[in-house]
Amino acid sequence: MTAEAGQAGQQGRRVTAVVVNHDAGDALSQCVTSLWAQEVSAVVVVDNNSTDGSAERLMAMDPQVLLVSTGTNLGYGAGVNRGVAAAPLPTEFILVSNPDLVVHPGAVGAMVGAFDDDHSLGIAGPRILQEDGSRYPSARRFPELTDALGHALLGLIAPRNRFSRRYKMQGDEPLETTAVDWVSGACFLVRRRAFEDLGGFDEAYFMYAEDVDLCWRAHRAGWGVAYVPSGSVTHQQGTATSRRPYRMLLAHHRSTLRFAMKSTAGWRRAALPAVVLAIGVRLVLTVTGQLVSGHLRPLSSTDGVTSD
Repeated sequence: MTAEAGQAGQQGRRVTAVVVNHDAGDALSQCVTSLWAQEVSAVVVVDNNSTDGSAERLMAMDPQVLLVSTGTNLGYGAGVNRGVAAAPLPTEFILVSNPDLVVHPGAVGAMVGAFDDDHSLGIAGPRILQEDGSRYPSARRFPELTDALGHALLGLIAPRNRFSRRYKMQGDEPLETTAVDWVSGACFLVRRRAFEDLGGFDEAYFMYAEDVDLCWRAHRAGWGVAYVPSGSVTHQQGTATSRRPYRMLLAHHRSTLRFAMKSTAGWRRAALPAVVLAIGVRLVLTVTGQLVSGHLRPLSSTDGVTSD
């Protein structure tokens, strides 16, 4: 074993991986295989009432996995909470992962290293690549009210507008570990003590915006959030959500509205009716446009959120 491999193994043994599955198909097994390659101490798969046999196939292939069957689709954040509660070892870190994601070698070690360098760090996210190799904007800012409204209304027709670019940090991707407002919930490492201090995910979010909410609460509690581009993963977006596109669109916009209501304070609350209207208009335009085109694009992150 090389010195690098030994170091990665030591880092991995400090990490329990939690994967939330719902009809992810064969992608689930690929994800778990990539996690074991990081030498994590345990892999917990929370199955949210899948009907495609993915959980059963995984367990037949890999009985080391701890399977938590919820019996119903609890949603993403609630699923993660169940997985963390069931984690068999008191490891220092929890790696939260979508099932349709492959973790590249060294990604977990890079994120653990960021925590070792900064003991106030609570959450760290890797560089997320899409299947074509392009970068997904997984590290973002909490948008100001004008950015939220501009992104919500213009993001569909002019994706490169200045509001969306500022919100998604497009054009200024950090090349080194950098403090950010929030990172994507598709894959991130969280200090277990921080996760427990925060009470885990807010289960009122079924899907979408739960990652923004968790990072927002982490900042308010004094925990740092960082983007670690030296660690990378590849995400196949929409493996399960594309089967229920209308339900996911509604959940996406409902979650966005919930976060806007929760995070907006002071004089900005007077502008919430405009936010509600913008989110409603965006939902109508999204559904109409995708019905006309005959293609419902899978969603992967929250849009048009605000914060104080």
